[in-house]
Amino acid sequence: MPNIGFTAITATNPIWLIKTRLQLDARNRGERQMNAFECVRRVYRADGCRGFYRGMSASYAGISETVIHFVIYESIKRKLLEAKAPPMDDDEDSSKDASDFVGMMLAAATSKTCATTLAYPHEVIRTRLREEGTKYLSFFQTLTTVPKEEGYRALYRGLTPHLVRQIPNTAIMMCTYEFVVYLLNG
Repeated sequence: MPNIGFTAITATNPIWLIKTRLQLDARNRGERQMNAFECVRRVYRADGCRGFYRGMSASYAGISETVIHFVIYESIKRKLLEAKAPPMDDDEDSSKDASDFVGMMLAAATSKTCATTLAYPHEVIRTRLREEGTKYLSFFQTLTTVPKEEGYRALYRGLTPHLVRQIPNTAIMMCTYEFVVYLLNG
């Protein structure tokens, strides 16, 4: 699974870099907003092809969030299943009810909250690395510079809205996944 993550990050980083640059483009009133093609030209002129891969190291670090999420999710899911397990009878009922899926949603929400909170600094670092004309040069240099200049809280700037978006999305996605697996297993 990490290989797929590395491949996807490498292939899509130029798109995300352009998106971030366009979001950060602060023009004075009356000036025309930069479009995607202008942004591509600007990045290429400034840094060549290599410029499209700024922030990729932070994206690679973000793979840890997925790993942490799944480890915690599977652990909570296993504990939920053990708690529900019937006494040792030969007649095992493997059917699921709505409470099982609610439990899976809560497990997903909990695990995503933990994983995102632990790994969130990579999001801030990635954005800083993708800024145009920035003093940030590498993952570790940015990781040390931001807290030194702005305090450690700066590594968590934007965490709350990120969680508000991620938690429901992950809970629904994991519940849907578990439901499809349940249906396929009959």
